Amino acid sequence: MNIISVILGVVSLIITIIGLFPLLGWLNWISLIICIIGIVIGIFCEKKTGRDLNLVVLIIAIFCLLIGGGIF
Repeated sequence: MNIISVILGVVSLIITIIGLFPLLGWLNWISLIICIIGIVIGIFCEKKTGRDLNLVVLIIAIFCLLIGGGIF
């Protein structure tokens, strides 16, 4: 289950990086959903790598949304 959480975290990180480009900030909303799913899966694992990765990506995505006003 930890591998699934890590994979979701990496996918979410890629989407968040793409969302940094102008006019693609809406991708951060998709990234937030994937991060939350990854965090929920990571909570039930013994290893906390996937959960921690998803938490970091979640913080980055929220920060980008705050800077862009929630849309961009």
